[in-house]
Amino acid sequence: MPATPQRRRTVRRLTIAAAVLAAAGLTATALPAGADTGHAARAGRTVDVQLLSFNDFHGNLEPPQGSSGTVEESRPDGSKKSVAAGGAEYLAQSLRTARKGHPYSVTAAAGDLVGASPLLSGLFHDEPTIEAMNKLGLDVTSVGNHEFDEGRDELTRLQKGGCHPKDGCYEKGRKFRGAGFPYLTANVTDEKSGKPLLKPYTVWKHKGVKIGFIGVTLEGTPDIVNADGVKGLKFHDEVETINKYAKVLNKQGVKSIVALIHEGGLPASTSYNYDCDSPGPGDGISGPITDIAKHVTPKVDALVTGHTHQAYSCTVPDPSGRPRTVTSAASYGKLYTDTTLTYDRRTRDIVRTTVKAPHAANHVVDRTQPKAADMTSLIARWNKLAAPVAGRPVGHISADIAGRGAAAPESPLGDVISDAQLEATKADGKGGAQLALMNPGGVRSDLAFKASGSEGDGVVTYGEAFTVQPFTNMLNVVDLTGAQLLAGLQQQVSGSNEASPKILQVSEGLTYTLDMTKSGAARVVKDSVKLDGAALDPAKTYRVAMNEFLAGGGDGFAAFKDGRNKYVGPSDLDAFNAYLTAHSSADKPLTPPKADRITVVK
Repeated sequence: MPATPQRRRTVRRLTIAAAVLAAAGLTATALPAGADTGHAARAGRTVDVQLLSFNDFHGNLEPPQGSSGTVEESRPDGSKKSVAAGGAEYLAQSLRTARKGHPYSVTAAAGDLVGASPLLSGLFHDEPTIEAMNKLGLDVTSVGNHEFDEGRDELTRLQKGGCHPKDGCYEKGRKFRGAGFPYLTANVTDEKSGKPLLKPYTVWKHKGVKIGFIGVTLEGTPDIVNADGVKGLKFHDEVETINKYAKVLNKQGVKSIVALIHEGGLPASTSYNYDCDSPGPGDGISGPITDIAKHVTPKVDALVTGHTHQAYSCTVPDPSGRPRTVTSAASYGKLYTDTTLTYDRRTRDIVRTTVKAPHAANHVVDRTQPKAADMTSLIARWNKLAAPVAGRPVGHISADIAGRGAAAPESPLGDVISDAQLEATKADGKGGAQLALMNPGGVRSDLAFKASGSEGDGVVTYGEAFTVQPFTNMLNVVDLTGAQLLAGLQQQVSGSNEASPKILQVSEGLTYTLDMTKSGAARVVKDSVKLDGAALDPAKTYRVAMNEFLAGGGDGFAAFKDGRNKYVGPSDLDAFNAYLTAHSSADKPLTPPKADRITVVK
């Protein structure tokens, strides 16, 4: 029987498709007309693309110390195990091992690669970290809030290269070349021109496969960065920006899209291998990223996130109800995420069915594996330059002093830091401070008793102190009324901080009760707030020390912006070092404080 026109058109489509697949080195399964749907039709035309990702590296080239350098693992018997992890030598090795056997592999990050970095990187304005990222094969990253710590010009220099405008080049005959990967700033625009600060998106291409990456940071970045760092910039809504550029990519024929978002969530468990899709998809995660994930266009196939330093690999349905992975690999290079994206060459899209999203899992960057030799060389080179400063002893401790890794809202190291700031500013000619407050996010690490180098156990080096206080914020002392101080304490647990409280670290003499069974500002029990045993007087004026970030209203503490009669003291790092030196010695090391200034009711 002669072929009908419809039959001839079907045969021609199948013949053309077969030719295209053959040219791509693939084979197609013969199917009857109209049956080109489902797995059988796609089997011969799809390829698996490996997406390796991480976030919040923060310049941790060397393995982070204390609890900052461990991840928690849930074991089959229900117990939990602490595993030492992280460091550029091991991260590079892990990624290189993971790539073996994967002809299609792309590596991406979700911001905060630099900023709040240990001295080895921070002393050199994070040039060592950018060099390390180039060597380990990073293909693309979104920008994070900490990329703005030193301002837009410095971020641009990290991307494009060139020696530091003040410190110059660090090695004779060697000029900083900048990042060999694009920093994406889709939702960060110049206030005057309206254009993105750097590229908003990029397209990764390999053997005919195209995957678009859109990078954004949290819209609230100006609230958590010093004002000078974001001057002249505007930060836009994450969802609106991603959806806008997803359309742009689609118009360019790019149908497979990954969003790199420097905003995150809070899983119900701290174990990196916790199943956050239990009892149902996405049920085990909360926080800002859940709302973002539910509203980002279905055109986006996977979300790589960060900022909260948590580990999760969840499935959150997109607005059309289709499954979509949302991942985060903790922080400091302790984990990496391996996601399988099944790319359909005909549709040029990622295959996502109603029963399964792209497969993703977090893996530990353990320290039992061999070190990447090129990273060992890089670290040694920069350590040689840093040695005259980094290894200088500044104090002694009798045991670990928990800071970033403390289990309670008030940390022993937070107490030490706030006491140091009070001591540095309490004299009449140095500010006349009566109390000091420290933002918890500014405490970047623990102080570990175990030696990190050849200095000996219990010795605190300048480099270790720098890791704890890397911002070198200047201390401010301001006048606040008792009412303003109370309002600031209430802002720890209300307003923008209600969902995720930011409990200030307080100096000795300030005490109060925090009742977490209540909600909002009521969590701070008014009558319990006392200074040196005396009840806080709403009408009285107090001299309060804090870093310039807090004094500027950072982290949602708007009440502190109303401070008057400002005095500018030393940097927080100088105050910390001076305190350690004055209050400890080899014979009388500093002991961890009890951290009993804030009474917490749960």
